[in-house]
Amino acid sequence: MAAAPTQPRPDRDEGILETLLVVAGAPVELDAHLARLEASLAVLFPDRSAPELEGAIRARAQGIERGSLRVRAAPAGRAGIEATIRVAGIAPELVFPPAPSSVAVHSLVLSGGLGGHKWADRALVDRAQAGLPADALPLIVEWDGSVLEASRGNAFAVTGGALITPPADGRILPGIARARTIEIAAEAGLEVREATLTRDDLLGADEVFLTSSVRGLERVRALDGTELQSSGEIGLRIAAELRRSWTQGAVG
Repeated sequence: MAAAPTQPRPDRDEGILETLLVVAGAPVELDAHLARLEASLAVLFPDRSAPELEGAIRARAQGIERGSLRVRAAPAGRAGIEATIRVAGIAPELVFPPAPSSVAVHSLVLSGGLGGHKWADRALVDRAQAGLPADALPLIVEWDGSVLEASRGNAFAVTGGALITPPADGRILPGIARARTIEIAAEAGLEVREATLTRDDLLGADEVFLTSSVRGLERVRALDGTELQSSGEIGLRIAAELRRSWTQGAVG
C-alpha cells in the first residue's frame, strides 16, 4: 500500500478553540467544553498555566437569548495561556434552529485528519470552504477514502436502524454534541457503533447527518454531487431530544 502523502498541519501556537451554544443566558454543556479545553491544553502546553474560565464564560453569556460564544486559548508570554471570549459570528437563524437544516458535503483528503483538538488555525478547511457554495461543507476523509468528520461537525450514518459514527481514535475531534447524540441513541434503545465509514457507506445509508454544539443536527443531502437517501426518522428523533436537553436548562 502506498504511503500517505505529507500535508501541512494546523499551527498549534495559534492555540485552540471551544464554541459553545448559549440558550437563555446559559452556556450549554459548559462542563464538557471546559473539560475538553483543559485536556487539550494539558497535552499541547503542559508547562503553561491555564486561566480559570468558567466564571468569565458564564458572565459573557448573560443576556444572550440564543447565540454562541467562542473561547480561544493560546500561549502567551513565557509560561502562560491567554484566553479570549467573544460572541461567535454565526447568523442567529443558524444557531440551533427549530428544525434541522441540510448541507451538501465535498471530500477533502487530509491524511490523519485534524486530530483530537479543536484548532484555532482553520486555514486548511477555510481554503477548502472558499471553493464551495455557502450551503456546502468540506468532509474530511483519509487518504484511503475513509470518512473522518466534517469541517464543523461529526458524521453519523444510519443503516438498518443502527447509528454508526467514526471512532474517536485521535484523528477526529471528540465532539460534545457527538457524545450527547450517542447517549441519546443508546437511551432510546438504538444500536450505536463506532466503526469505519467509507464514502460508499454514506452513499448507501438510509440517513446521514452531522452534529455540532452550535447548530445541533444537520442533515447531509448530498456527497460530492450525489444525492443521498434521507428517511429522516432517527435524525428527527435525535434532533428533538437534543432540543429538549439543551433548551430545558443548560447542562453543566
